[in-house]
Amino acid sequence: MANIREIAKEAGVSVATVSRVLNGHPYVKEEKRNAVWEAVEKLNYTKNINAVHLAKGKTSIIGVVLPYLNHPYFATVLEGISKEALRHRYHLLVFQTNYDVEKELEALEMMRMKQVDGLIICSHVADWGVIGEYKQDGPIVLCEDVRDQDFLSVYIDHYEAFTKALRYLIQKGHRHIGYCIGRTTGANSKARQAAYYDTLRQIGVEPRKEWIFDRCLYMEDGKRVIHEWMSLPEKPSALLVSSDQVAAGIVLWGKKEGVKIPADLAIVSFDNHPISEPLQITTIELPLALMGKKAFRLIYHYIETGNIARKTEKLSVRFIERSSV
Repeated sequence: MANIREIAKEAGVSVATVSRVLNGHPYVKEEKRNAVWEAVEKLNYTKNINAVHLAKGKTSIIGVVLPYLNHPYFATVLEGISKEALRHRYHLLVFQTNYDVEKELEALEMMRMKQVDGLIICSHVADWGVIGEYKQDGPIVLCEDVRDQDFLSVYIDHYEAFTKALRYLIQKGHRHIGYCIGRTTGANSKARQAAYYDTLRQIGVEPRKEWIFDRCLYMEDGKRVIHEWMSLPEKPSALLVSSDQVAAGIVLWGKKEGVKIPADLAIVSFDNHPISEPLQITTIELPLALMGKKAFRLIYHYIETGNIARKTEKLSVRFIERSSV
């Protein structure tokens, strides 16, 4: 394979000019640029991308760790990240983990091997001690509240958002309140659970474990929830649902089973996914695309400057009242 000096000799230009052309620098005369590319084609030159990364000290690739690509929550966060990456001419390497800790470690090891410049972790199962072992290998940005940990983060306060929804239901006269959640582990899920227990106990109501519906991720899970709800000897009169997709499934399958919303079952959901509007689901809008955008900006600033613009940033939510309560 030809090297850069042979390209320069063939094109009749300096090695520096060849380097500028291959690395996309704009200030090269057109005739010299054309001569370089003609020489590249003639000599069948392939640029050693690892050498380029070594010379630049970066790959311009960010790893994004998320459990599911097809879940609206994470897809929207990824959309925000990808738009900002495109604007800054960065590439993304997406790790879909399905909450498999080995897949998360694979991403962390790739950062240690300098195959990515840093990681944006949207959700994880690896504990803080494990993730912390890799902080010296590159910047890591978490999409969750990590104020008690030494990490960069952009987050939504899920405790605050869940409390807001619960108080709204209580003001509407509900005392028997359950909730649907994607998983019961993880920082965001634990924050929601804490809000649920704290808020109900403040009004003298003891939370009921049988009113907590786990593994609620997709619209079809709404069918399971409505059937489980119907089978309960004592039913909650309202549900908080952590995903509009699941809430939509509850509304649609509930209608099929003769469950009246909100007369029989009131619903407050989260995300403000487009499906929530035609179904008139009261929801709390989570700025997920903005979270992805800001997470990228945080890691990009650190990679490009070596400085931290800000360590953590909390994003606000918006309550949207419709007719499901």
